[in-house]
Amino acid sequence: MKINQIFSHSRQRWLNLPLASHQYHRWLIERGSLTARLQQRYPDFHVKPVCVRYRKPAFEEAALLHMTANDSAQVRQVLLYGNGRPVVFAHSVLPRRSLQGEWRSLGRLGNKPLGAVLFASPKVKRTPLRYKKLTATHALYREAIRHVAGRPEYLWARRSIFSLNCASIMVTEVFLPGLE
Repeated sequence: MKINQIFSHSRQRWLNLPLASHQYHRWLIERGSLTARLQQRYPDFHVKPVCVRYRKPAFEEAALLHMTANDSAQVRQVLLYGNGRPVVFAHSVLPRRSLQGEWRSLGRLGNKPLGAVLFASPKVKRTPLRYKKLTATHALYREAIRHVAGRPEYLWARRSIFSLNCASIMVTEVFLPGLE
């Protein structure tokens, strides 16, 4: 049975618009490559892998990617740096079945930005962005907060699914307090 058959989309609670996102609003709604925008903003932009491993994704991620309960994915977590500090925590879910064909190299990116690959091909399709204010109860908040000083009340995040042919991956970007 597919996970999405038993998943309640009302539990998803990701928003269509980033309401009251203040200084992060322009970053959140950017439909183009976040990597390209960060490279323009920060001359010293770079990517630092935090964790890359195969595992079962979070329940809601698996449901949105139409994965079964037994499917595993490469979960890639990286920090995007600007001005010598982390500005975005990126969490990508790459189902094993999606790391074939044109996307076979995505499983071996190292410190290369995923966004540069995704936006290089006009054949890649992207779902509309969805937004969420992550609080301490969310797993991605807890992962992202490890890399910043202090403990903000919440962190803004956005996510979307990229597809090429029959392969899909999910990218979630968590905006850190150091982003200017």
